[in-house]
Amino acid sequence: MIRARFRLRLAEGLWIAEVSRAFPEATLRLLTAAPVGDQTMELGETRAEDPRAVVSAIEAHPDVLAHELLYCDAERSISKYETRDQALFEFLGASSLLPEFPLVVEDGTMTFAITATRDEFEAFGDRLDASGLRYELLSVVHREDSGGGPLTDRQLECLTVAWRMGYFEVPRDCSLADVADALDVDTSTVSETIRRGTASVLEEFLTQRRRA
Repeated sequence: MIRARFRLRLAEGLWIAEVSRAFPEATLRLLTAAPVGDQTMELGETRAEDPRAVVSAIEAHPDVLAHELLYCDAERSISKYETRDQALFEFLGASSLLPEFPLVVEDGTMTFAITATRDEFEAFGDRLDASGLRYELLSVVHREDSGGGPLTDRQLECLTVAWRMGYFEVPRDCSLADVADALDVDTSTVSETIRRGTASVLEEFLTQRRRA
């Protein structure tokens, strides 16, 4: 399997591209989303110097049909909303791939990851090339035999980054939030992935010790 991270310049006309370009210093994180009929239900996070201003722009956009602010402080907000925009799902759906959340948008550019077979990865690259969109391949983690070890590709990536950053040092050289930022994922996802990966490694190690 292949896990790859991309940075993609969003096309004009997408509501999230327009809002993020209006607030270029803000970070918009799409935490989860699902198409429902001809609309999309989404849960999103905004990080900005004035998150309420960004929230107001999202709420006022004509492609956002409904909006509910769930949380807001001086630096961060969380909202759920319905939009008429399904371009992301149409794009990925044509490649038989689902988006891996969170999707991070800054100044009209989206950073996202996919996990795919080699054929799916190559087909996705061909589709990106044919789209005419500007994109950059940020990283690739490739294992020919995904069943050859105790870790999934994502667990391997998270544990490797955390180890290199000093998360497992005593005392720690970085926080869980630092690792999450380096991977462009939310802290809860990194925490769960590291716990599951560590448990898998310990289980294999202790099982081998018992057998020995």
